[in-house]
Amino acid sequence: MTDGRRPRDQRDGSPRPAGRHAVVVGGGLAGITAALALADAGVRVTLLEGRPRLGGLAFSFRRGDLTVDNGQHVYLRCCTAYRWFLGRIDAAALAPLQNRLDVPVLDATRPEGRRLGRLRRDPLPVPLHLGRSLASYPHLSLAERAAVGRAALALKGLDPADPALDTQDFGSWLAAHGQSARAVEALWDLVGIATLNAVAGDTSLGLAAKVFKTGLLSEPGAADIGWARVPLGDLHDRLARRALGSAGVRVETRTRVSALSHEESGSWSVQVPGERLHADTVVLAVPQRETFGLLPPDALDAPERLLRIGTAPILNVHVVYDRKVLARPFFAALGTPVQWVFDRTEASGLSGGQYLALSQSAAQDEIDAPVAALRERYLPELRRLLPAARDAGVRDFFVTRERTATFAPTPGVGRLRPGARTKAPGLFLAGAWTATGWPATMEGAVRSGVSAADAALRALGRPRPSHLFACEEAA
Repeated sequence: MTDGRRPRDQRDGSPRPAGRHAVVVGGGLAGITAALALADAGVRVTLLEGRPRLGGLAFSFRRGDLTVDNGQHVYLRCCTAYRWFLGRIDAAALAPLQNRLDVPVLDATRPEGRRLGRLRRDPLPVPLHLGRSLASYPHLSLAERAAVGRAALALKGLDPADPALDTQDFGSWLAAHGQSARAVEALWDLVGIATLNAVAGDTSLGLAAKVFKTGLLSEPGAADIGWARVPLGDLHDRLARRALGSAGVRVETRTRVSALSHEESGSWSVQVPGERLHADTVVLAVPQRETFGLLPPDALDAPERLLRIGTAPILNVHVVYDRKVLARPFFAALGTPVQWVFDRTEASGLSGGQYLALSQSAAQDEIDAPVAALRERYLPELRRLLPAARDAGVRDFFVTRERTATFAPTPGVGRLRPGARTKAPGLFLAGAWTATGWPATMEGAVRSGVSAADAALRALGRPRPSHLFACEEAA
């Protein structure tokens, strides 16, 4: 591995200026975004990733004839940075959005049997766009629906950036605003657990306000759901790698950084197996604990705060049936351990039967459970929710576990999350766990990469590319 490859042309075809070199450590969405933004601005970029693939925690792998995503990842229409990212890697058509928000919600607790409700929007201005759906939502009483409407209006008046909100938990706020335990389960946690990876009582009010205000109370179509119709690896590895190559980025996988130091000359030294790279600027786009281990002394005030940013797990249960058991692309469930179920048949390449993926967030109690125990728990629940599954054969059952899938959105986490800039000249941070104002989502990861690249370009005296997504730099 050498450090002297001739840089390719920029995206617009003009020659790439020599002399400025950036190293991006980490090939997840944050690192890919930072590398593309820097390269598009004419900086020579090397991207280092310890795994054999790009994509971070949103990736695919092979299991027999199937291509399996490690977990179900979705985004919303309000995720404008991730949508920009999809366009930048020429992948937007492979992860389309719903024309209009429509979430089937099955309640398995009714004595008369399953009951289907829907969360849908109408083509009306906010907040009327959800009015009819809420008014007819069968999983809440009339009084509970009215109380939800009042709480939503109160939530709309909050400022998610207010530091005081970060010290409060969302569950207490909901209780203080008249939300019953049923309303929390059937609406607030239905959305919140999936987007925040925590129940309301364990969630910062500031982050919850960000999710609900942006997704449900900003624009009529903000909560329309999008997801990849192909394996995530096609997007975040194959197409991202192609975009990086076209931008002139040198990508090195299976290359783990062991040390980082600031030299007297002002440049950075990045140690990898068998070689030391030199760079004018470095972007660390790795998890918080790995970042802590690589940070030079005095790069951050109280760097140990990174170790106090907790993590939260996500469990995914994968079931392959010998026949079709679900007619919808996905649904959410109440009164059962099952949270969200997605049909992954076509995306996985399965030629017969049906492949369902159950996304189980905030899975602290089950993340280490044996596969046999999970099988005994979830197959009967699927038979209860899906009548067609009762006579279907199970061809395969397996689980994927991400024990540190996201940072934990607990009250007080906001003061622990650093911005893109450090006190060390030329060193910048990226990752969904940094101070993006968003929870740990693909949107937050991309925004962090843009913020880090913006700060780095400013320090290098380079103008930002005109096509780069516009977002506020994290302090």
